[in-house]
Amino acid sequence: MSITYRGEKFAGYNVPKRTPKHPKKSHVVLAKEGDKIRLIRFGEQGAKTAGKPKAGESSKMKKKRASFKARHAKNIKRGKMSAAYWANKVKW
Repeated sequence: MSITYRGEKFAGYNVPKRTPKHPKKSHVVLAKEGDKIRLIRFGEQGAKTAGKPKAGESSKMKKKRASFKARHAKNIKRGKMSAAYWANKVKW
């Protein structure tokens, strides 16, 4: 099932994808919650600190990850219609 929205193709709703050619944002997702549909761009392009936890990760990176989650906790709780939710899920 392929969805075209505003000229961009998506694999489906709530399925994030990389945007390597976008000047600022690294990912995009077509979020759907109930009847609401929203295009959300998130993540800093070329961020060196982001990514899934690695085996043997340094304590500095663990602190950065914890700081991000604490700093954006209020927005992450807003759910699928917020960029912070997707950044937390995909990048951090």
